[in-house]
Amino acid sequence: MTGEAKLIETAEGLTLSDGKNAVRGDFTRLLPRIRRGNLASEHLVRAVRIKGITEPLVVDATAGLGEDAFLLAAAGCRVLLFERDPVIAALLRDALERAKADPETAPIASRLTLRPEDSIPVLPTLSPDVVLLDPMFPERKKTALVKKKFQLIHLLEKPCEDERALLDAALAARPKRIVIKRPAKGPFLAGVKPSYSLDGSAVRFDCIVP
Repeated sequence: MTGEAKLIETAEGLTLSDGKNAVRGDFTRLLPRIRRGNLASEHLVRAVRIKGITEPLVVDATAGLGEDAFLLAAAGCRVLLFERDPVIAALLRDALERAKADPETAPIASRLTLRPEDSIPVLPTLSPDVVLLDPMFPERKKTALVKKKFQLIHLLEKPCEDERALLDAALAARPKRIVIKRPAKGPFLAGVKPSYSLDGSAVRFDCIVP
């Protein structure tokens, strides 16, 4: 719970609501993005794809509601999701449980594993193929891209306090690639220039090849 917002059980699933706006995890709304070849055109999927590895292990170090992780799982990745905020983690866990019970999403959800904790201390102990980073930062809270209902999530999700520590932890995991999701005009994470970037109209994926 935060401020006037609270978690409530509804027929559709666990929901965070302030009485006016509501948000819950829902992977079924992503289904159109994984049909008829749409998935191959996703910049995220292109950023994570590694030649010669058909089922890469991806660590989503800042999972949020897990939508990026779901797209990657649909593309064949195995994804370990870290979410440190207990309320967001509860919404994500509920969404995963519903996805695993739905025949249409169950095969994808089976490739997702949630760890409700801070990823920074754990990353150096892992050896993933890819680390995905999508940390909040202050400028993002003011952008028109943030829909009203997701302002509830942003009340919980604090801007990244130490971008260098997050990036260093990702590097310590010794992945083949680090993919950093940023707003199209946003600064580089910790000021570190990536090896290359994939640019979209609203989102940019910075890729670091250690």
